[in-house]
Amino acid sequence: MRLSPFAFFKAGGSALPGYRLSLTLTLAWTGFFIILPLSTLLVYPWQSGPAAMLGALHDTRMLAALWTSFSCAGIAAACNIPCGFLLAWALARGNLPGHRLADALIDLPLALPTAVSGITLATLYGPHGWLGALLSLLGISVSYNKAGIVLALMFVGLPFVVRAVEPVLRNLPHELEEAAHLLGARPWQIFVRIIAAPLLPALVTGFGLAFARGIGEYGSVIFIAGNQPFKSEIAPLLIVVRLQEFDYPGATAIALVLLCISLLSLALIGGMRRRFAVWSEPA
Repeated sequence: MRLSPFAFFKAGGSALPGYRLSLTLTLAWTGFFIILPLSTLLVYPWQSGPAAMLGALHDTRMLAALWTSFSCAGIAAACNIPCGFLLAWALARGNLPGHRLADALIDLPLALPTAVSGITLATLYGPHGWLGALLSLLGISVSYNKAGIVLALMFVGLPFVVRAVEPVLRNLPHELEEAAHLLGARPWQIFVRIIAAPLLPALVTGFGLAFARGIGEYGSVIFIAGNQPFKSEIAPLLIVVRLQEFDYPGATAIALVLLCISLLSLALIGGMRRRFAVWSEPA
């Protein structure tokens, strides 16, 4: 028997006090603050006609900025997976001195203003910075190119991977590892089949969160990227440039492409996470 989508308004009392009111407020909040702005973004770029929209999409500078944003976000999120796993392992399994301080410092990129993060990274890795000067002696340039963008995105995205993996790793029963060891499993077999398999959904979730944060990151990137068109210019910065030029169709076109590709990427990552969750379930 199919129920109407609004059947909960006519149904009897719920076991949860205030269920109808809280659900109504949640749906209203979602509609006004999430669905309505996104719907406006989907409709507004087409008001000037399909020709203007298609003309705005054939912008080589926009395509280069989108490629820079998505490629650097993907590389940074992929690099954060091993780093985040090692940090989560140290927090969950290691009793190192100062682990409480390290646990608090991991969330520091989430608390810092993005501009502060960008200035700090530019100061450290600039040509005359503490670390940038040493790297320049080795012929390695980090600032004012895509390497600086990846570095900034790794800094802001690392907490998402650590916080996604740490609770799963902490809740893994040690008895499974001990049983596998008693049954003659080798260390790499224990790691792959007992530890890594349940962590795959969490790793994919952390990757998705870090990737999504990196796509829209602005403040921590512009200070170290150099912001050179066709080289190190990111899509959020190009949106600001188009708005300063009063090119609203161009800005909304970039935002629309950014939104569509972001939603598609998150949908693919969500499908991978569900698939890995099925594979990691015991038979």
